Amino acid sequence: MFTPFGNAFAGDVLRWSGDDLAWLERGPVWRAPVIRAGDVVRVSDSIDVWDSWPLADSYGMPVRWRGGELWFALAAPVLDDPEARHGHARIHHFHRIDGRFVHLGPTFPDGFTPGSREWSGSATLREGLVTLRFTAAGERGEDRPSFRQRLFSATTRLIDPDASEQADGAVFTGWSEPAELAVPRDVIYTSRHDGTGRVGEIKAFRDPAAWWAEGGAEYLLFTASCAEAPSSHDGLIGLARREPDGTWCNLPPMVDARGTNNELERPHIIQSGGLLYLFWSTQAAVFAPGIAAPTGLYGAVAERIEGPWRLLNGHGLVFANPVAEPYQTYSWWVLPDLTVAAFVDYWGIDNPGVVAKPAGRSHFGGTFAPFLRLKLHGARSILKGTSAS
Repeated sequence: MFTPFGNAFAGDVLRWSGDDLAWLERGPVWRAPVIRAGDVVRVSDSIDVWDSWPLADSYGMPVRWRGGELWFALAAPVLDDPEARHGHARIHHFHRIDGRFVHLGPTFPDGFTPGSREWSGSATLREGLVTLRFTAAGERGEDRPSFRQRLFSATTRLIDPDASEQADGAVFTGWSEPAELAVPRDVIYTSRHDGTGRVGEIKAFRDPAAWWAEGGAEYLLFTASCAEAPSSHDGLIGLARREPDGTWCNLPPMVDARGTNNELERPHIIQSGGLLYLFWSTQAAVFAPGIAAPTGLYGAVAERIEGPWRLLNGHGLVFANPVAEPYQTYSWWVLPDLTVAAFVDYWGIDNPGVVAKPAGRSHFGGTFAPFLRLKLHGARSILKGTSAS
């Protein structure tokens, strides 16, 4: 029995259930093309790269920068166990130009952010000001990594590429002190995030992404876990609204996956064809027992942020990894032109029966994946260049 959320928000909460996902059995399912060796282009021999997002305008479209685009991504030193990278994650920035990514370095100075590491977020350029929203994971200076997650933003301006400062490779003029955004408060969203400490089982308050509604109201989306009815599978897509005094008001979630899924990661909204599309990523391993759903990009559609939201394709799945390559890419980010970014996770397995990620680095990509392209029509989505099966 699920308890209702409060009435602080006039919008409708989308309840995502196993019954919705049962429609996957009726097919068809769109599958990403198989990653080949030539698709895995490392940006550096010294770092692994995963979750990525662009410096974007208010609608989510990458802004032009030095003949290309400026992107951010999580990065960590190359480790024997790639899964250990989450405990060393820092945000780095990259120049995307002529179809390739050039590594520019860590985005924040050492010891600048409030956590022991930095996790995913988003970035916008408005009126000349860059705002980078990010997740501070753990506590600065802690001996053992903890999993407390807080949402912050910091601002800066881009250095004029023709200015003399460019000689040292600098990109930003200097960051403002990080300002905390929405706070979980254990009312709707839990502030107790450790869980078991295993990947996929910790609780969430991370991945901040902004959306501006018509009229200028600013909203913040994030990955969250339920405080009202905590369980092993209590994932939410959270929402907050900036008030006139600059504070943030937590609202009931956009998507409620209690009893269905533990992690609805990196939620973000784009506008296409006069409709709003909400996207998130999740993995097969974090669905509740008895729910057979693949690792993939999922989504919903509405006319306005208040909803009502409808699952894309009836079940929410936009596309999944190939059957024989269930771990090949992850953490998809959809742009308003319907191109889709991701990173190469474990590829080249070629085994539809595999039940766990392989140990070690032999199959790990740790780099940007080739971009894909969607086609949207109302509540239906198509992955271009492929066929459903």
